[in-house]
Amino acid sequence: MASDTKVSAVQNTAPAEVTEETVFQTAPPAGVGEQTVFKILLTISFCHLLNDTLQSLIPAIYPLLKVSFHLDFGQVGLIALTLQFTASLLQPLVGLYTDRRPQPYSLAIGMGFTLVGLLGLAMAPSYGTILAAAACMGIGSAVFHPESSRVARLASGGQHGMAQSLFQVGGNAGSALGPLLAAFVLTKGQSSIVWFSFVALLGIVLLSNIGAWTKKHHFDKAKLVSAGSATLSSASAVVQHIVLSPKKVAFCLAILVALMFSKFFYLASLISYYTFYLMNRFHMSVQSAQIHLFVFLGAVAAGTIIGGPVGDKFGRKYVIWISILGVLPFTLVLPYANLFWTTTLSVVIGLILASAFSAILVYAQELMPGRVGAVSGLFFGFAFGMGGVGAALLGKLADMTSINFVYHVCSFLPAIGILTAFLPNLEPERLRASRK
Repeated sequence: MASDTKVSAVQNTAPAEVTEETVFQTAPPAGVGEQTVFKILLTISFCHLLNDTLQSLIPAIYPLLKVSFHLDFGQVGLIALTLQFTASLLQPLVGLYTDRRPQPYSLAIGMGFTLVGLLGLAMAPSYGTILAAAACMGIGSAVFHPESSRVARLASGGQHGMAQSLFQVGGNAGSALGPLLAAFVLTKGQSSIVWFSFVALLGIVLLSNIGAWTKKHHFDKAKLVSAGSATLSSASAVVQHIVLSPKKVAFCLAILVALMFSKFFYLASLISYYTFYLMNRFHMSVQSAQIHLFVFLGAVAAGTIIGGPVGDKFGRKYVIWISILGVLPFTLVLPYANLFWTTTLSVVIGLILASAFSAILVYAQELMPGRVGAVSGLFFGFAFGMGGVGAALLGKLADMTSINFVYHVCSFLPAIGILTAFLPNLEPERLRASRK
């Protein structure tokens, strides 16, 4: 093939031979009759809330474990590393396996691992048991995210961005809810963790029902075309698709990873150190700084909701452009702003930057059709890893310099968004025509 990219159409034809290139559809065939299954989307989003609520308990109970087992900060850090290591590195492997061998009930099994981890934390007699329990929690998260992202796509009815946004909001809410619940529930020490096992049991029941639905309504079977070999499914209507060489696909994935690095490193600076920044620069009380952090996190949740539907309507690449590079002017001004404009700019930054993840994830899924689980696992795992690594490195930088210096350095990270210019347009022709 003369070029890396070409667009072609297939209409009422028998399966055609394809070369060693990745083929993917940019729009579902017309007349397939898909409908968005909001009952499933809302359920999987709620299960995301339950899962991330339980996952966020571990950082919330660090002080409790530190006192109970006389741990030093290095040992506490090893607990965090165990959780992040299993959750981040196993997700792509789980997704890759289930792409080849779908496991409808793996979500319930993953929540079962989380349940075992919770019970282990509640009854752990030793530090080694705590590490094993944290590993179980990480495995549960590693199974949950790629598979639940697949379910959200199956139930989207073609509105993939909207579905991923709705799914992500559940996780955001759960991450914020976990520490809040821990403050009220874990009042009687380590053993009170067992109360959260009922949350895991509820998740197992709901995810078992979702597994049954997935097994019955596997919408993507007829439309997936695997990379390399296979044949293109025939359809009763015109199917728009694009062919990219493997090198071009790898190049696009590298760009998306760089964009994820920019997004999550900058978010780590705000989520982990925003309260310290406000207290240091504006001499705020802890309570006032926490309220400002809550406002910022609310903006992040709102941005997560907005990004997916906007990408469905106008195209993923445009959302990625605006979400990453478009936030640069605001991040550059933030270190020099007074308190009022710091609060205002943080809301704008959270709103715009958070809209990127759904667009990036769906773009990557469209880049590699038939690899929804592997792609979701890769990007969720990378997001987890970047959040943890970013917080650690920025904390070290703050110790060596100052928290204000950290915000000056991080303000340039969104400039990486210029790489979006090298991404091809994957959107359907119908979207381009609608904007003319």
